[in-house]
Amino acid sequence: MDAPSAGDTFEYLIETLNDSSHKKFFNVPKLGGTKYDTLPYSIRVLLEAAVRNCDGFFMKKEDVMNILDWKTKQSNVEVPFFPARVLLQDFTGIPAMVDFAAMREAVKTLGGDPKKVHPACPTDLTVDHSLQIDFNKCAIQNAPNPGGGDSQRAGKLSPLKVQPRKPPCRGQTACRGSCDSGELGRSSGRSSSQIENTPILCPFHLQPVPEPETVLKNQEVEFGRNRERLQFFKWSSRMFKNVAVIPPGTGMAHQVNLEHLSRVVSEGKDLLFPDSVVGTDSHITMVNGLGILGWGVGGIETEAVMLGLPVSLTLPEVVGCELTGSSNAFVTSIDVVLGITKHLRQVGVAGKFVEFFGSGVSQLSVVDRTTIANMCPEYGAILSFFPVDNVTLKHLGHTGFDKAKLETMETYLKAVKLFRNDQNNSGEPEYSQVIQINLNSIVPSVSGPKRPQDRVAVTDMKSDFRACLSEKVGFKGFQIAAEKQNDAVSIHYEGREYRLSHGSVVIAAVTSCTNNCNPSAMLAAGLLAKKAVEAGLHVKPYIRTSLSPGSGMVTHYLSSSGVLPYLSQLGFEIVGYGCSTCVGNTAPLSEAVLNAVKQGDLVTCGVLSGNKNFEGRLCDCVRANYLASPPLVVAYAIAGTVNIDFQAEPLGTDPTGKSVYLHDIWPSQEEVHQIEEEHVILSMFKALKEKMEMGNKRWNSLEAPDSVLFPWDLKSTYIRCPSFFDKLTKEPVALRPIENAHVLLHLGDSVTTDHISPAGSIARSSAAAKYLTNRGLTPREFNSYGARRGNDAVMTRGTFANIKLFNKFIGKPAPKTIHFPSGQTLDVFEAAELYQKEGIPLIILAGKKYGSGNSRDWAAKGPYLLVSILKFYFLKCQSFKCSLCR
Repeated sequence: MDAPSAGDTFEYLIETLNDSSHKKFFNVPKLGGTKYDTLPYSIRVLLEAAVRNCDGFFMKKEDVMNILDWKTKQSNVEVPFFPARVLLQDFTGIPAMVDFAAMREAVKTLGGDPKKVHPACPTDLTVDHSLQIDFNKCAIQNAPNPGGGDSQRAGKLSPLKVQPRKPPCRGQTACRGSCDSGELGRSSGRSSSQIENTPILCPFHLQPVPEPETVLKNQEVEFGRNRERLQFFKWSSRMFKNVAVIPPGTGMAHQVNLEHLSRVVSEGKDLLFPDSVVGTDSHITMVNGLGILGWGVGGIETEAVMLGLPVSLTLPEVVGCELTGSSNAFVTSIDVVLGITKHLRQVGVAGKFVEFFGSGVSQLSVVDRTTIANMCPEYGAILSFFPVDNVTLKHLGHTGFDKAKLETMETYLKAVKLFRNDQNNSGEPEYSQVIQINLNSIVPSVSGPKRPQDRVAVTDMKSDFRACLSEKVGFKGFQIAAEKQNDAVSIHYEGREYRLSHGSVVIAAVTSCTNNCNPSAMLAAGLLAKKAVEAGLHVKPYIRTSLSPGSGMVTHYLSSSGVLPYLSQLGFEIVGYGCSTCVGNTAPLSEAVLNAVKQGDLVTCGVLSGNKNFEGRLCDCVRANYLASPPLVVAYAIAGTVNIDFQAEPLGTDPTGKSVYLHDIWPSQEEVHQIEEEHVILSMFKALKEKMEMGNKRWNSLEAPDSVLFPWDLKSTYIRCPSFFDKLTKEPVALRPIENAHVLLHLGDSVTTDHISPAGSIARSSAAAKYLTNRGLTPREFNSYGARRGNDAVMTRGTFANIKLFNKFIGKPAPKTIHFPSGQTLDVFEAAELYQKEGIPLIILAGKKYGSGNSRDWAAKGPYLLVSILKFYFLKCQSFKCSLCR
């Protein structure tokens, strides 16, 4: 490629910042004058990246001018975008790194130097999606430990052992933690059981105490179950430049991105520029709340960025969302999220940027903003952007940003007009469309029972659930006969009798998605738990309760504020750090519950504080799933049912027999804010960052290959060299026509990437299970589809293996189809394999919104590998840009 000419670049815009740092930057406002001043802030970031990366080849001067002329060019032109960095989580990160390892093999086969294969864009990979809840408080005594026995590999990974629980702190009778003041000061007393990157603090001594037993057990199993994957990740971090791996037990990708990786303003070669990121997790948008441009893309697109290519996107429309007013006392940020989600879905923002402005923005903390931004994939927007303002800078100061860097950041952002100021007399930018949302109009709500966009006010929950029972099977209905809607089934559990009915809660999870970046929501849950315990309330033991924080910082403030023991007493004990229930990795329900659900054909419920509740995602026997704020998750767990009117019906009774209502134990905003100010402190962020950079003992001691080419183990069921490059030649092969094709699947609307390529557990009767069984694995060792994305043989068999896939050929939810030449009803993989042997090309008929949901590369790779020739026909397509195309 020829070097760009001087006329192709904008180096004349480079200036020196007028402060003590003397850093250089592109003064982009000088390019556009008054036209620049009317651009939305998010488009200004796109423009700066275009100016800085303009080379006359990948990024042309024409592209820069198109972005500058956004007002007339929006939705009409495609523009390239070079993000500053890439973020991967392990489920989608492992196929990306496996592909890079396979590229090295292919380069060597074609006579090249495999050492030259490296990601060109800085890449962080967070191992957070492999956590499964094998142990929680109500299961830990009886459940076998697949990683703890001498015969298990997991038990040999680390010298860390679970220590017996210690009595309450002897130095402070009010201490409810497992703290012993006589031993806490001795280093030998805490090194054996404390996971160093997530220390818990005794609320009275502010000294580390041992981790909850469940964390240690789950992490031990996680390292054993995923040893091959972790070794591959470690090899990748050693062999590839620009790759950093954040080990398991640290936190979820989007939380780590928010707390540790984000810079707001990046620096390279003494040049300042706005931070930006794309990655393989739909929650990348969380950083939009910090004023960082970022969104989730598919794995294939991410790999292209890693190879130094830009993301290509249609110059988007930008919807300005004006927030006014302030929320009432009972509304959490999650209620604000769900209210805005429903409003934006109704307006229609799919494929657009959303940018927030107005007086109400200043009423929101950064953690509130990140929670709102994190939900934007659910209302279809590419991203939801909150420009940097004084609230952002104050937050960054509290989280440990260097004062001098903050001053340089503010000076730079103001110089390039990327700093939002409510007192700005020049007015707001011009938007494609402006909508207004009054925060006063938002009421406490949940979403469900099958889709995140179906919002239900808490006051209407009982009546709405009863209506869902009666409605026909569909997006909300379950079609339960009227005479069976009051049925109940008795179960015996831990020596007592309970009754399950329609609406009974069997899973209650404060998960690592969406909410755990928000201290106010988490602390509200803890304070509610404290008041509930003090009122004598409890959670029924058969309910699978869990708390999987996004990072150790959450553990810090829940513990130091004194509320963690109360959450634990209600069953919400910390099970680990990473995605768990939200991606279908919940612990199995008890046999008593499963039998009762089956016997009564009951519509039981899961309540979680994540942002995904597709039917069957949590557990195939839990038909109704609701998204709720963390305190409401705790409230519904105490109630034991969603079939309750919190205003008129009590949660339970205190020891004197007096009824206890939700309003009796709901914490006030003043209580929450006081605790937040006292315990979400600078030292927590600093300590966590130091711990993250140190890694942990299990990871540090993990052995990994040191060869240039990865030594593929032919017996491995986790890591396998994919077949993408088997027929690779130096010259491209001509495309073949599609003739005499058969239809493999006839699908309806809203087929998500979860339907196409599920991430949860592998069903025992599935094609993937048969493959693993034939290789000597037991069902207990299957792990999940997400964990096995490094094996194309498993993932191809898992394509369209979701139990809720509705193929019109079959007429009911099942991962099956008809092989028409023989008339057999087969697994989708088996049918495709049979068609392939017969040399018959295939097509799939799909409705609108095919591929909605999380961006997932295997939702594209799987169908590609499923058959030799496959084509999709989208019926009733309404220009919805699905996750496969993004």
